[in-house]
Amino acid sequence: MTKRKSSGVDEYIAGCAKEAQGDLAKIRAAIRAAAPGAIERTDYFRMPGYSNPRVAYYDGMFAWFSFKKPHVRLHVPPSVIQEHRKELAGYATTKAIVSFPKGKPVPTTLVKKLVRASLKAMKDKDINSITAAHRS
Repeated sequence: MTKRKSSGVDEYIAGCAKEAQGDLAKIRAAIRAAAPGAIERTDYFRMPGYSNPRVAYYDGMFAWFSFKKPHVRLHVPPSVIQEHRKELAGYATTKAIVSFPKGKPVPTTLVKKLVRASLKAMKDKDINSITAAHRS
């Protein structure tokens, strides 16, 4: 039996504050559910990230998660934050990060929706970059 290579995500979660580990695991599960077949990795930005092997743009990366006290955070392309700004009105956001407050349940349905939108946005960028390259 071959040992499965670690993606580093278990280690990342284990290295975070105990009070954040459950919420990080929930975000991880929501991303996996929304994007089955995505590759889980920690080589971009040294935080858990997900890539689609069928997308060349940005090496297929479409979502990340992290912990920065006191928030667990989801990182997605800026266009996804803009498209969903009404749904995100109750959360702290930056150009590409949604912060979920400590002590409140992680909105896994929203996380899945944002991840699906992120994957679509990256696929669309991939198609657009391929199309532009063919025009040159």
